[in-house]
Amino acid sequence: MEICRRPEDMARITTKALADSFIEQQVKEIRQQVGDKKVLLALSGGVDSSVVAALLIKAIGKQLVCVHVNHGLMRKDESENVIKVFREGLDANLIYVDATDRFLDLLAGVAEPEKKRKIIGAEFINVFADEARKLEGIDFLAQGTIYPDILESIKQAEGKKAVKSHHNVGGLPEDLNFELVEPIKLLFKDEVRVVGEALGLPHGMVYRQPFPGPGLGVRCLGAITRDRLHALREADAILRDEFDKCGLAEKVWQYFVVIPDIKSVGVKDESRYEGWPAIIRAINTTDAMSATIEEIPYAVLHKVTDRITHEVEGINRVLYDLTPKPIGTIEWE
Repeated sequence: MEICRRPEDMARITTKALADSFIEQQVKEIRQQVGDKKVLLALSGGVDSSVVAALLIKAIGKQLVCVHVNHGLMRKDESENVIKVFREGLDANLIYVDATDRFLDLLAGVAEPEKKRKIIGAEFINVFADEARKLEGIDFLAQGTIYPDILESIKQAEGKKAVKSHHNVGGLPEDLNFELVEPIKLLFKDEVRVVGEALGLPHGMVYRQPFPGPGLGVRCLGAITRDRLHALREADAILRDEFDKCGLAEKVWQYFVVIPDIKSVGVKDESRYEGWPAIIRAINTTDAMSATIEEIPYAVLHKVTDRITHEVEGINRVLYDLTPKPIGTIEWE
């Protein structure tokens, strides 16, 4: 795989003027690359794919076909919100694919983190290929790849091991005839947000909490089961609800729940109750290459703990992860 490096003289995009210049250049390059052909975009609803969508709409309009895949690993109500925002708000040409069973069947019994990521990534490509075959004139696949994805996925020349695989890094299988369109692949996350604002995207979309491509699949640790995945989705929704109520949602860059495949003994209704622990992680960063821990007030932690342990079946403990990056990564898998 050829390493795509950011030019040393590339200025950090920190102002609207720099963002406008970047947008102008990318629109020109997209038009030159795509011509009058159609582009298929993997639209998760996150800031990366949203900015790519806005750039492509600005450059080629209705030649863009957006595909949102519900792989069964989305957060609570995530797909419904994506459909509402993009179909109603941005008038996007959006295809919705519910592939829940397709993904979860492939992941059944798979515990190794990298294998899970690769299965999810490969199946994303398969889903897009299936959708492309239903359409005419699709020659390009657009992706919201950003620079940290590339840095963390490529084994560097000095022999360092890759931190983790990203489903949007590495190109397409040789038997597919798509050409990649990756207009923000040299940008860091903070730069993507500046570009998003310059494009006129809604504030809530630009600063929407980052969500990994493999979704809850890398937060439901070990082999994914539907009952533990459901518990994770509900616990994560409670955490996000309480952060919204206390004003932490805008203050913390990323916050989520992780549930490992272990159980501990608890007590419920005066009886032995074996359940999973829910682990809270809340971090701040600017470029996703390093991260610091956000200090959550104990009152908030107590409220979240009380709600999760009483409202979510299968969870009997709540823990708080205090590990920065490095030595930890943002995600657990």
